[in-house]
Amino acid sequence: MPQISAVIITYNEELNIERCIKSLHGIADDIVVVDSFSTDHTEEICKKLEVRFITHAFEGHIEQKNWAITQARFPHVLSLDADEALSDELRDSILMVKNDWKYEGYRFNRLTNYCGKWIKHTGWYPDKKLRLWDSRKGCWTGENPHDRYELTEGCTQGYLKGDLYHYSYYTIEDHINQVNKFTKIAALAAYKKGKRSNILKILIKPLWKFLYDYFGRAGFADGYYGFIISMISSHATFLKYVKIKELQKNK
Repeated sequence: MPQISAVIITYNEELNIERCIKSLHGIADDIVVVDSFSTDHTEEICKKLEVRFITHAFEGHIEQKNWAITQARFPHVLSLDADEALSDELRDSILMVKNDWKYEGYRFNRLTNYCGKWIKHTGWYPDKKLRLWDSRKGCWTGENPHDRYELTEGCTQGYLKGDLYHYSYYTIEDHINQVNKFTKIAALAAYKKGKRSNILKILIKPLWKFLYDYFGRAGFADGYYGFIISMISSHATFLKYVKIKELQKNK
């Protein structure tokens, strides 16, 4: 039976971290929190719950998560964000995997809670995530701030029943503030990779994003918050391409 290290990165997560850690009890044989110098009560909560707490300067989501893996005691890693928690059904599925590990990695659905409502459309569900894997067979990649874990070519993946609960935003204002922060990071990463913007993209891409999320991905079925999410996602696309355009002007 493989032992599992749960790895979590944090920064000012006092509202979420206790729920995340408690959902791992009985599942993880090792829990390590890698924190980028929180100024709230995150450290205090983690130490109260007797998990390993390590500080490390934040250089990017991908970079931080890859470094955090090196702090795991065991090669089989379960990676969660601080605002996530395992559902009971997913806990049961992971316990079954521990007794019969067949694949290099395992995916499962992520269900997001937005301002108190579970979002089941709008492109936010089932939102399959690869979060349980043999860390010797892959690494974090993607484009900051949107990281993803990739197994090496030829590795096999399984699918687990149960949802990973994601407590995303408590207020719409939180969402808007995060979008402004993340689009700056995303625009810079895209610009460095050679992506460019123009007026046509600034006009068309946000409109397409809204239509796709609200109608193509049935955002309307999530009611008021489905509309809000679709609008803010469209606005995020607008901001990203505007910020790329600004980088072009100021190069």
